Amino acid sequence: MQACEAVVAMGSLLEELARRQAEARQPVEELGQQLAEVRARLEAEEDRLSRLLIAQEVVEEILGGEGRLAADPVPDGGDAVAAVTRQKGQDSDAEVVRRGVVTVPPWHGGLEPSVLPRAYRDVLEVLADAGRAVRAGKISAALGRGESAVAVEGLRGKLRRLVERGWLTQDEPGLFALTEQVHRQVAQ
Repeated sequence: MQACEAVVAMGSLLEELARRQAEARQPVEELGQQLAEVRARLEAEEDRLSRLLIAQEVVEEILGGEGRLAADPVPDGGDAVAAVTRQKGQDSDAEVVRRGVVTVPPWHGGLEPSVLPRAYRDVLEVLADAGRAVRAGKISAALGRGESAVAVEGLRGKLRRLVERGWLTQDEPGLFALTEQVHRQVAQ
């Protein structure tokens, strides 16, 4: 008789535990959904902020008088690169900042990191040294830019551009790493 009562009590206890687990599972699932929504909103807002920061950088460069817009007419009928080179008093082999031109080409076999602007090559070097996926804030700190929101957001735009063009991967939100092909090139 006592054994039957113990089994019944045990059955009731297990049923109660199952009920409580089901109760606890519901808010966990709801919070998981909310977290996914917040992450998506955060990513969208980070992207928006990144675009605004890039726009500000471009406007500051333009207002600072650095070079000409590639679409601006060139006074002597030559090409824009030659005109900017002549304006700066440089020879034609000098590195010239051109606007309206893709400065981060899509990666393809045989394309060396040396084709990238210095700031982008520095990012590749930091990631190669790390040997693993790294958050934008840590990359920014390693580059000496600090971990302030403005510095990190400006860098995040560059990181996303490198991801879009096949130089980096972003397997998890916020974690950036070299693609295997680029890692092999940088490690050589």
